[in-house]
Amino acid sequence: MQGRIAAGAGLALDVAAATSRHWPARREGMIAVLCEPSDANAARLTARREGAPLGGAELRPDGSDTARLVLDAPLGTHPDDADLVAVLAEAAFQRCPGAVRLRVADGPALLGLATDRREGEALVDRAAFHQLPLLWGRPAATAYPLLRAAPGSAQGRPLRPPRPTGTFYRRWLPRLGTTLSLRAIDRRRDLALFHGWMNQERVAHYWDLAGSEAALDRYLAEQEADPHLYGVIGAFDDEPVAYFEVYWAKEDRLGPHYDAEDFDRGWHGLVGDPRHLGRPRTQAWFTAVTHCLFLDEPRTRRIMGEPRATHRKMLSYCATTAYAVLKEFDFPHKRAALVCCERERFFREVPL
Repeated sequence: MQGRIAAGAGLALDVAAATSRHWPARREGMIAVLCEPSDANAARLTARREGAPLGGAELRPDGSDTARLVLDAPLGTHPDDADLVAVLAEAAFQRCPGAVRLRVADGPALLGLATDRREGEALVDRAAFHQLPLLWGRPAATAYPLLRAAPGSAQGRPLRPPRPTGTFYRRWLPRLGTTLSLRAIDRRRDLALFHGWMNQERVAHYWDLAGSEAALDRYLAEQEADPHLYGVIGAFDDEPVAYFEVYWAKEDRLGPHYDAEDFDRGWHGLVGDPRHLGRPRTQAWFTAVTHCLFLDEPRTRRIMGEPRATHRKMLSYCATTAYAVLKEFDFPHKRAALVCCERERFFREVPL
């Protein structure tokens, strides 16, 4: 049985997609959560790893913007349950997209997950939950010391986390029924792919990097030596689809054009595989890259960008992902729009 269970003042439980996938930060491998209607106003969530049941919960709408998650006993009574509780909470928010918060019976596993506690219940706020380093295959976020530079070196840019290696973000997209992932580009493994994408006419028009493999190898080698940015390959179900460059805005060409903060981030991107063009998938990249960058550094308050001021389609994607246009300005090669996504607004407004 699949469908949508309406309840109360419009809050609905969506069980159209039967199984979701989740990647705890502190456990190896994927946990699948099966969702099945259990009665007229509730659904049953069952977590499994490689087919073996781990635990479950009942999900029930509980008001106009709140859902209740009832964990199977004794789940939630031990701190080691936190990863599984986080998995079930993510599944619950996906199944009940209108819920602003979850009510869960309080317990040690909710420490660090709950934003408030009332009469034996823990409240898990959606916006706060999606900022926690508990899921999405992420290592636990650690804020580096706020030093202007490494001890003993010349004063310069602030000391920041190292660039990632391998796959560093993975999230199930219920609207698309696919897994999106991000991994650091590997110059030797990915050069032929990168060369093919950059030599597509539609890509070269914006990136101006069409050329030989040798020239693009030099480009990627220079990138590896540049501490202010790194390249990323994006994939759907582990199939390479897109390329991104992530940068610290203060040291980028964008930095002089606004009042940049030390931990502002920015990114450029392209969809290299034309089979995956289209608004739903492109919008998924905007959301995922922005989410990943906010997770990467807790002190990042803003994600910045500088698309062409005339690129209306790009600006429409920005608007849907909570990027506001602050002004227009001139680069030597284009008239640009300065766009800014603020952390608080992103997690409040953008569905994840």
